[in-house]
This record gives sequence, C-alpha cells and structure tokens, in this order.
Amino acid sequence: MRNNQDRLGAIGGGEPPPQTEQQPQQPLQFVTPTELVELPSKGKFYPSNHPLHNVETIEIRHMTAKDEDILTSRSLLQKGVAIDKFLQNIVVDRTINIADLLVGDKNAIIVASRVTGYGISYEANVSCPSCNNSSEYNFDLSECSLIPWDTYKQTEAKLTPDNTFIVHVDKMNVDVEVRLLVSRDEIHLSQISERKRKKKLPESSLTDQLRMLIVSINGNNDVNYIESFIQTMPATDSRKLRTVYQKIVPNVDMSQFFSCSECAFEGEVSVPFGTNFFWPK
Repeated sequence: MRNNQDRLGAIGGGEPPPQTEQQPQQPLQFVTPTELVELPSKGKFYPSNHPLHNVETIEIRHMTAKDEDILTSRSLLQKGVAIDKFLQNIVVDRTINIADLLVGDKNAIIVASRVTGYGISYEANVSCPSCNNSSEYNFDLSECSLIPWDTYKQTEAKLTPDNTFIVHVDKMNVDVEVRLLVSRDEIHLSQISERKRKKKLPESSLTDQLRMLIVSINGNNDVNYIESFIQTMPATDSRKLRTVYQKIVPNVDMSQFFSCSECAFEGEVSVPFGTNFFWPK
C-alpha cells in the first residue's frame, strides 16, 4: 500500500508547499465617453500659438454627476462662473483655456455638452413675438446648426491678415477695424454691467461693447481717438457696425420654428439660454 504521507505531502514534517503571493485586487476602471464638437470658427481666427489654431474640432467629455456638482455649486453660481468652470472641466485638452475661446466656439461646446448631459429636448419659456403670450415650448437642440467661419464673405466686411475685419460706416465715412470677441471679453462686459447696476449708474452696454470690438479707426488705434469716435458716432453707423458684426461672427444658429398656442403666429425664434438650460425641470 502506498504511504499516504507520500501522496498528500508531509503532514508532520518536511518542507511546506510553496505559497503563491496574492496580488491586491485592482479597482474597476471606468472611462467617461468623449466626443468631438465641430467649431464654427474651424480654428481660423486663433493666433498661431493658440492650441486651436486651424483646428476644426474640440474633444469634450460627456457630462458626469461630478460636473453637475459644479453646475449646482451655490458659490460658483453667485460668482457667475459655474458654466465656465464646468466647460473647463469637460474639455479634454488641458492647454485650452475657456476664457480664450471665441464666443461662437464656446456656444457650440455649451450646446453639445447640454445634449450629452440631458438630451436634445429643451423646454423653455418663450414670449410670442406677435401677441407677447408667454408659454413653455419644447425645442430640439439637435436642430441647431453652425454659422460657418466664412460667412463674412456674404457681407461687405473685409478680413485682414491679423484676423480682424474692416467695416466702412457711411455717415462718418471711415473704416472701422473690429475684432471677434472671446469668452473673456463677454465676462468682462457682464462684470462692467453688474458694477454699474450696483452703483446705480446709467447703463451703457452698447458703447461698452463698441470699446471691446473696435481696434482702430482708419488705421489709428489710439484709445482716446477711438473713444472720441464712439462718443460722436451717429446711431445709424453704430447700428450698421453691430449688424455687420453679428453676421461675421462664426457661431451657433439658435433660431428654430415656433408656433404660438394663443394666436396664429408661426415663425422662427431664438432658443433662449434660460436658467434651466443646464438645470432642466
């Protein structure tokens, strides 16, 4: 008969069987999906040292629960920086600063991130252009289209080698050089408006915007010269300048079909960036 000690190994003596070292269990690794967002500017108007120079898309992460914490942060909301903090958090390329994005490109990211977070349906309060009746209306964000970077070719504005635009105004008979605003400019204008409101000063949003837009008058970029022009510019020239500027900005077309439930109006209205855009009901 075979010795059980030989078959089972040493029970009371001999070398114990080798022990295999147990590896610590690795936690599950989850990867948040990303997607590419088409930039209205196609990167055409960024300086050569900008990470988006001539880049047509930007990669963003889908919204997560952690991102919702940013959007609902009371302190960030009070400072008016919640959305910018959120956008900075979802952009994959950390060398990109949201404050340096062209306004239209930022809008494209806002719409895309809203869709990844809460879907294409957006219910907002709309005032009818005809009867002024206010009602809830359901917009489809997937229908938002891009206003491309070369739309300026359909206007009288002329693109310069510095990626600025020359617009001729008739009453003053001068060439006005304007630049495209970036997110930082938009925030600055909002801060100026808020400071004036708190100090109960007269609002001057139009002239404040012109100060940000205008680079030179007939090639003269002296600040005092530009200020003198802004203060004396006829309203018709001001209106023309702002109208042309709106047409040359690469952006997201937020206009959609609207049908009023109270009257016979049917037509296009602009999808409002209301308070519930990132905080749906």
